[in-house]
Amino acid sequence: MSSLEDQITEIEDEIRRTNYNKATQLHIGRLKAKLAVLRIERETRAKGKGGGVGYGVRKSGHATVGLVGYPSVGKSTLLNRLTAAESETGAYDFTTLTIIPGMLRWGGASIQILDMPGLVPGAAKGRGRGREVLSVVRSVDLILFLIDPEHTNLRALQAELEGAGVRINQRPPRIVVQRTDRGGLTVSSTVKLSHLAGGIAAQIAREFGVHNGSIVFREDATADQLIDVLAGNRVYLPAIAAVNKAELLSPADRARLEAELRPSVPTFISARSRIGLEELVEGIGRALRFIRIYMKPPGGPPDREEPLILRQGDTIDQLLARLPSDLGRTFKAAQVWGPSARFPGQTVGREHVLADEDVVTVVIARGASRNAA
Repeated sequence: MSSLEDQITEIEDEIRRTNYNKATQLHIGRLKAKLAVLRIERETRAKGKGGGVGYGVRKSGHATVGLVGYPSVGKSTLLNRLTAAESETGAYDFTTLTIIPGMLRWGGASIQILDMPGLVPGAAKGRGRGREVLSVVRSVDLILFLIDPEHTNLRALQAELEGAGVRINQRPPRIVVQRTDRGGLTVSSTVKLSHLAGGIAAQIAREFGVHNGSIVFREDATADQLIDVLAGNRVYLPAIAAVNKAELLSPADRARLEAELRPSVPTFISARSRIGLEELVEGIGRALRFIRIYMKPPGGPPDREEPLILRQGDTIDQLLARLPSDLGRTFKAAQVWGPSARFPGQTVGREHVLADEDVVTVVIARGASRNAA
């Protein structure tokens, strides 16, 4: 019997050899499902054997950003420029042998930046302590891909992360899977399925051992998206890219890189010469979808020194969760000044969606021990 790695390689080769068309949809879908199940088994075995010494990183701040790139592209230098950390730097590969954290300030937010060992081809299979690095990547809030003029293959970096179950700049598929003990498997959808018609979804589910239950599609999903849901170990993370050592690029080289990296829109920087770092920091803040909320006491000025940091789409309810608990219990209304208000001092309820640089006064019910915050 062939080894687990041999089985994985055989299926990967067969997928590459098979032309995708309507006649091969079912076959390729089943192959991809088998491959996903085997990769999960490989990860389980690696964990059972200890999988080597892992990296322990304590998250802090409002969000964590992971620097992901090849060895010797300047991750340590960039960390040192952006934060007060002192990560060892050198013009040779694998200078960083552990995870080095640093703290970046952005508009009142504290953003933890992690400098990690460089990724090499085969990282998802464990090469170069790749599994340990990728396990840390899975825990961050934003990925910052860093490349340089000598290491421009961004797609290869993304492929290593995808092999570790990281989905970049994607949202979770709108697929609901429910498992039961009996009754067979039913597949239904609220939209027309163009990729999973003809029983493909049921065949893929059976490769994962799902023989009873239901699958409901609320979007025209692909076989890969269904496999991701059935695997249950995927993480969905935003990512941005930066090109370091930009001073070494000619205008023609820069234009070529921009074309190669589309649809990504990279920021061109020089960590050593401090070029483009302000633009990069702003890009990090935007990608994390931070908004700054200034609290205003009744009759007084807003506190613009220490804003509360929330995310785009957050409401007054999420704001209350960040304030002392008695304010949530005695909340009556809120007054809002700023971009989200229809007029200055608008009175709103818990469901009101806030915007960056809103000013908020929280009013509590009459008779409570506090009047506002």
